[in-house]
Amino acid sequence: MKSKATLKQIAKELGVSVSTVSKALNDSPEISEPTKIRVKEYAKLKKYKPNSIGLNLKNRSTKTIGVIIPNILNSFFAKVFKGIEKVADEKGYKVITCISNESLEKEIGVMEMLSNGTIDGFILSISQEAQKLQQFDHFKSIISEGTPIVFFDRITDEVNCDKVVVDDVDSAINATQHLVKTGCKKIALFSAINNLSVGKLRVEGYKKALEGAGIKIDEKIIILSETEEDFDIKTNDFLDKNKVDAIFAVDEHASVMAMKMAVKKGLKIPEEISIIGFADGVWSRRMTPSLSTVSQHGPEIGAEATKLLIERLENKEENYGYKTSVIKTELRQRDSTKKL
Repeated sequence: MKSKATLKQIAKELGVSVSTVSKALNDSPEISEPTKIRVKEYAKLKKYKPNSIGLNLKNRSTKTIGVIIPNILNSFFAKVFKGIEKVADEKGYKVITCISNESLEKEIGVMEMLSNGTIDGFILSISQEAQKLQQFDHFKSIISEGTPIVFFDRITDEVNCDKVVVDDVDSAINATQHLVKTGCKKIALFSAINNLSVGKLRVEGYKKALEGAGIKIDEKIIILSETEEDFDIKTNDFLDKNKVDAIFAVDEHASVMAMKMAVKKGLKIPEEISIIGFADGVWSRRMTPSLSTVSQHGPEIGAEATKLLIERLENKEENYGYKTSVIKTELRQRDSTKKL
């Protein structure tokens, strides 16, 4: 079956913006008569039929926010979504949620589908594949067409938009310093997300903390991977080959695996090895021993991202500047680290 023509397709074929097509079809006085005729004739040729919301990109709000989450199984994103939904509901907005599943193609497809007038703006965390390939043109295109985006957690400086982040460098410094203060001197670092901006920033913080404490950085005990599968292979016999007294794991998968490895090896936690993870799902409290973690305050991140987007949608100023909000993390000490 032949797919229906969309505003975006018409705009691309005619070399104009989606906003221009929408206004031309609505007989807006802002658009010249020749352009109106050209757009209408082409739309008729392609049998374009407007839907109830798609035609009113500039003239009417849908009061709907599009949320794109990279990984539905990650408890952090679930917590962020909780914060998004709470604020959206309070402000009278609906939420449409989609999963990119870490795929650039899916991310682009979802954004193209929803940006055709279905939603007023996006809240999203960039997919792994987009960050790995450094492909961000789809975000720039959506913004240029008049649909605002708020990034959270995984961001890029290449795209000008509102952003909500945690201070990943500072958070990693604090976590590593805590291990040093409890007497740890041989601190390993585990990462299964080294292709993500947040992963690299956390490694940077770890190294800064060690340098600040006068501890020599040992690259042999720094495990950097871009996938969980590769991480599992690299760490399979890590504790057999390396004697460390602490592990700082910068993501959820690496945190769980660090605990499993130490337990399997028969090491006493935290007497023989201390572990801090960068996540705060339910499992971190229920593990035995419970895992000390860096909590990113997911609900607060979601709430702040939603507030920023709605403020932008409802602000009438032409030059409304972009904002970056930084949410403070918290080190939650549990049984996997020694008490200070």
